[in-house]
Amino acid sequence: MKLGIVDGAFPSDWPLEKLFKTANEFGYDGVELWLSENGAVNFNSTKEDMLNVKKLADKHKISLYSLSNQLCWNYSLTAESEEERNSAKRIIRKQLELASYLGCNTILVLAGAVGVDFIKDFKMVDYDVAYNRALESLKELKEDAEKYKVNIALENVGNKFLLSPIEMKAFIDEINSPYIGVYFDVGNVMPIGYPHQWIKILKKRIKKIHLKDYLRSEKKSVPLLMGDVDYASVIKELKNINYDDFITAEYVYNEDNYINGNKETINAMKKIISL
Repeated sequence: MKLGIVDGAFPSDWPLEKLFKTANEFGYDGVELWLSENGAVNFNSTKEDMLNVKKLADKHKISLYSLSNQLCWNYSLTAESEEERNSAKRIIRKQLELASYLGCNTILVLAGAVGVDFIKDFKMVDYDVAYNRALESLKELKEDAEKYKVNIALENVGNKFLLSPIEMKAFIDEINSPYIGVYFDVGNVMPIGYPHQWIKILKKRIKKIHLKDYLRSEKKSVPLLMGDVDYASVIKELKNINYDDFITAEYVYNEDNYINGNKETINAMKKIISL
């Protein structure tokens, strides 16, 4: 397995070349970039822009394998507003296009939401309505994923939706495309289940893995190997499904703590994959 890190693990004002160089020095194999409104990868980015980003990553021996999306919470595939749902699809299509130029084989997407506790005034959507809207949108978007040959990987998040591995499996299978799968976050699933069980059931539907740890007694994310995730069982199940792709630590550090934070993270990741 290869070790990846999100770009948020480094100061937000860094140029990408410095970020890639530093990520390599810490020992990461790749970086997961984010599509945002004003960042280095944004809606106005061109093919030439992305090829230049890829050149910088290649220069520092950093793989670009996944492009995430900061706007999925604001533009949902399951929103009541058809205009918002169409905006979400436009964003995902742009994400697929840019990912193809970067050389990423996967984009991280949210399937939508029934409810979100941490967004003020989020308008709840009936579960069955959310399911049908998400399914319809992703059946439409799979054609774009197949065109670009880039996976759309749905992350399990705090959206009160697709709450069991059996339901997630059935949802993916109903879309019926090799380019639609799961971006499985082992920490996010802890409040509702056990990550190794999800991996065992989802199998090859898993396109990428996010690593976080979670302390159940305090109901919060904590540094890797400081919480309750049974990483020995996680690695065992990943090996059982022959997963040999990136595992990506999802932590955010700033100028004051990125050195210690990344040292702790990369060392923990090396321990995890050796289990």
